[in-house]
Amino acid sequence: MASQTESPTSLVEESDTLLSPPDAEPEPGLSGTPVRWFDADRTEPYTRITPFQERHDTSVEFFYKPITLTALTFGLAALAYIAMSQDVLEEGGDKRRVGAYAAVASFLMFSVIQFRDGPFIRPHPAFWRAVLGINLLYELALVFLFFQDIHSARRMMTLLDPSLNIPLPEKSYAENCELDPRNIWNAIDIFCLAHALGWFGKAMILRDYWFCWILSVAFEFAEYSLQHQLPNFAECWWDHWILDVLVCNWLGTYLGMKTCQYLEVKPYEWRGLRQTRGLRSKARRVLSQFSPHDWTAFKWGGTTSFRHYITVVSLLAVFLAAELNPFYLKSLLWMEPDHPMVIMRLAFVFLCALPAVRELYQYINDPKKAKRMGQHCWLLLATILTELFVIIKWSRGQFEAPLPRHIRWAWMVGGTLLLLYPVVRFGVPGARRYVRKHKRKAKAKAK
Repeated sequence: MASQTESPTSLVEESDTLLSPPDAEPEPGLSGTPVRWFDADRTEPYTRITPFQERHDTSVEFFYKPITLTALTFGLAALAYIAMSQDVLEEGGDKRRVGAYAAVASFLMFSVIQFRDGPFIRPHPAFWRAVLGINLLYELALVFLFFQDIHSARRMMTLLDPSLNIPLPEKSYAENCELDPRNIWNAIDIFCLAHALGWFGKAMILRDYWFCWILSVAFEFAEYSLQHQLPNFAECWWDHWILDVLVCNWLGTYLGMKTCQYLEVKPYEWRGLRQTRGLRSKARRVLSQFSPHDWTAFKWGGTTSFRHYITVVSLLAVFLAAELNPFYLKSLLWMEPDHPMVIMRLAFVFLCALPAVRELYQYINDPKKAKRMGQHCWLLLATILTELFVIIKWSRGQFEAPLPRHIRWAWMVGGTLLLLYPVVRFGVPGARRYVRKHKRKAKAKAK
């Protein structure tokens, strides 16, 4: 009866097992010897961190040993000690503040230990995991603020800085635009140095002269376009094109690209600290830990293919949004340009953009290896777009002046040219090749 109740597939399964020889049962452990958990070799490759370049810095092997349980033990001990010794503080805001700091520190510790590695391994992959964790915290804060109105957001900012939530006077830089030495000297301030440093950082991120120049000119046009909303964008013509573009931006870009060229041709020979002899050599080796392990020159090739063109234009738009967002946020939240939060945001975006653009470059130019967009690139893109959404929501009723007609026409002409160029550069030649190909096929069939 058992044979009658068997399913029809059982005969096929039995025949398959008869035709294929049985596999030898693997021996447990290593060569039949059982392996206990405390006998495991922690230096095996599967226990090491595998960075973006599928290798890690072997010159500092000690810093790549897994210490997850040790970090968990010390982290929980520190939290327990601080939480149980807070009776000296008064009940109320102090405890809430310390609790928020402890939650942030716990999340960053998890980020450092458990997040995936990015494209950089210097000074250590854990540093860039911490940068990714900070980016994620900032994104979550933006999502929370996205559901608040502008007045509630201003009041919440006082929890971080009680001096906020006070309206700021509107300031314009186009009051006296005569081109004379006195006006030029008065226009030179600490923000000129900030401009140069900012473009030095952008050159290190983009690693392309043309890209930086296009972005520099596009930002000045954006300032012209948004003067009706942000009065501090109103500057003299020589402030726009001489001080900003030709002096500060060019100097920062030039120094940044020279640094990139030096790092590109620099020979990288890494020795461990133990193999380095002499105090001076050891000190130089420690300092070199904060320099790149290797360097990749970027060739964006915006005119080589439609894919690269879309990438360059999209990256340009995202960079412009990242540049304009802090101006709107500090205006809406009533923050001075030199407020620590504004400076921290700029420095944070710079650190996040370094691995993000590197991941984007490999995602576009090496699709066989980079199957999906990197985590730094994905999260930074989400952060900038979330900032943009927050600004759009909070700007309702804040900027009453309409967009000037000539600005509207200028942007329409610029957008039309951006759409026409790929049609002429890629669409028309592609259509010609398609027609010639089908003509050859038709002739071949006629023969």
